[in-house]
Amino acid sequence: MNPSRHPHRSIDRRALFRGAAGMTAALGLAAAGSVAMAGTASAYGWTRTLQQGASGSDVVELQIRVGGWAASSAQQTYVAWDGAFGPATAAAVKRFQSAYGLTADGVVGPQTQSVLNSLESGDGSTAHFDWSEFHSKDGSGFSGGKVGSATVKENVRRLMYKLEAVRRKSGNSPITINSGFRSTSHNASVGGASNSMHVYGVAADIVVSGRSTLQTYRVAETCGFSGLEAYTNSWQHVDSRVQYPSYGSGFWWWESGVV
Repeated sequence: MNPSRHPHRSIDRRALFRGAAGMTAALGLAAAGSVAMAGTASAYGWTRTLQQGASGSDVVELQIRVGGWAASSAQQTYVAWDGAFGPATAAAVKRFQSAYGLTADGVVGPQTQSVLNSLESGDGSTAHFDWSEFHSKDGSGFSGGKVGSATVKENVRRLMYKLEAVRRKSGNSPITINSGFRSTSHNASVGGASNSMHVYGVAADIVVSGRSTLQTYRVAETCGFSGLEAYTNSWQHVDSRVQYPSYGSGFWWWESGVV
């Protein structure tokens, strides 16, 4: 993690709510497992209040941003990126609102939208994470994986929002990314599985400052992660494999079970 950008601060220092200036983010999954491409980034331009029953690309963006609030306790569930504002999305919104001191009514109006936008950065990353933290360690950036670099970048963006939830639930403790995206050659050099979620940009190995791996595992159990490596390591692996069935790993894998 970049210490000059992410000193031990809470999100409130970042929350100079930027309003709505139109982010052409990747929205709307064309089919199960397919991912739209990220565009030029600025503050996302919410154009309406969202609540149960709404549908559309703005609901997809909402679901990406509250994906880390999928559950209140250990549960193998996630917020689908389907553009349909149903009960699961509403419940995630309420948890997000409660965590940020908002009225937890499940209605995404201007106040909630401002807080959602406070979690984004002008380059399309998020408030507490840089793109570079997720680059392949062999210097290839987001290239050389099993999908194109634009797809990797969008996958990483969605992962970042879940990690923002991990950070918040961990008392705003900074998170170090030990490993994010890996090119296929770098993945092979470190002994990664041939179909590792790292080669698609949907996985990260993290360390949460001041928290044990077991504590991080327990937080991750509430954040919509379908892949969790055992907490006996000095880092915690998290991934969202079930939301990417076309990548060949559309199953739940919590190596240490429910703890």
